[in-house]
Amino acid sequence: MSVEEAKLKLQQILVKCKAKCVDPKLFGCVEKFVCEMESGATSKSRKLLKFCLIFALLVYGYNYYCNDLSTKRCLLELPRTLRYAFRPPEDCAFCENVESAIRLRSITSEEFASKYAYTGGPVIVEDATKNWTATTKFDYWYFSDVYRNAKRKQKVLECQFLPYKTGFKNIFTALEMPKERVEMQPGTQPWYFGWSNCNPETAEEFRRHYGRPYFLPPTSENNAVDWFFIGTAGLGAHMHIDNVRLPSWQAQLAGSKRWILAPPPECYFKCKRFDTIVRRGEIIVLDTNKWYHQTWVQPGEISLTIGSEYD
Repeated sequence: MSVEEAKLKLQQILVKCKAKCVDPKLFGCVEKFVCEMESGATSKSRKLLKFCLIFALLVYGYNYYCNDLSTKRCLLELPRTLRYAFRPPEDCAFCENVESAIRLRSITSEEFASKYAYTGGPVIVEDATKNWTATTKFDYWYFSDVYRNAKRKQKVLECQFLPYKTGFKNIFTALEMPKERVEMQPGTQPWYFGWSNCNPETAEEFRRHYGRPYFLPPTSENNAVDWFFIGTAGLGAHMHIDNVRLPSWQAQLAGSKRWILAPPPECYFKCKRFDTIVRRGEIIVLDTNKWYHQTWVQPGEISLTIGSEYD
């Protein structure tokens, strides 16, 4: 590469960095390099060029990771069976003597933190969404309208989508069903799907109608990405265990859902399998990294839930 070509390449990198909001002033060596080039100090300029190129690429790469890749799924993932096989064994203390979900009301965040927040659950808080407008505002048509009018549709498509057995390709196709199927009229197929909300534009709209559950520990913070699950009566999520970092909560905004909870294989002889019903307005809290879980949408109203991790 000639000096002129290298200079052009460097300028192109700087343009990209500026587009990514990287302050060009970080590259003080660039101005010095240009002066060296103009004065004819070729050998010194080449050494300085190498340093500038390496530094520019590192900063650009770091910025690209923070702003773009950090919200995307992994390029390669292990098959589910292998993830389960290589999962480290659990200490069965989290599920010993647990035969049902604990039900609570009007609990303080301090009491919840000391007794329930990090035990693995399951715990159901019955009055958890009483001040949320999401219980009356959110439904299939509301989400359809929000996503149809979203400005950053490509960003929406980068969020994880779970079609389950519906065959939908993404959130947009899932929210374009005819009214007859949405309402599960005779002759139509049942449906159930989920998605993560990693797009700041739609997240801002949704979070106007719900907030951090009142009972969570005062020092805890919600994950930046929330999850939504919606569907008609029948099978929801298959029996599985999650691969996330933290315990989580899931709020039942509409309908009701039956949760089947089972201990991991290494705890089969110490812990029991059981089920519980989560109804409209309730929040279930548990560590889905430890409990195998399956959900069934109960007959009647369409089920709608939102959830998030907390530290």
